[in-house]
Amino acid sequence: MTAVYLSIGSNLGDRATNLQSAVTALSELKDVSNLRLSTIIETAPIGGPKQPDYLNAVIEWEYSNTAYQLLKCIREIEKQGKRQRLGLNHPRTIDIDILLFGDESHDTDDLAIPHPRMHQREFVLRPLSEFLPEYCANVTAKI
Repeated sequence: MTAVYLSIGSNLGDRATNLQSAVTALSELKDVSNLRLSTIIETAPIGGPKQPDYLNAVIEWEYSNTAYQLLKCIREIEKQGKRQRLGLNHPRTIDIDILLFGDESHDTDDLAIPHPRMHQREFVLRPLSEFLPEYCANVTAKI
């Protein structure tokens, strides 16, 4: 089992229901155990067109499959949540990003782990610090 951290966010429709639906779908994956959800926070969007604020959280869990299999599952859950990919920093019903996948590193067009911009995003670091306070403090100190 690998410790995995995901960021989830929504700023279209019923944001809280969108997050809960995504968490439920993720928890029902067969390769998941010990799922924990951080506090949900509200944050202003970064970049993109004028849009509503986000609800954001981080999920911590143990996962027994590959990062690429998880990415495939995430894309399907986003599709079920009516996610439309309109461009960078556009509003969305649901957004799920892999932040950390154990000690693995990936840098491809489809998958970048650790997430390359998470250290710049309060909406990631604040909830992630509930699970990894020392890691977040160290990342913030390097900024």
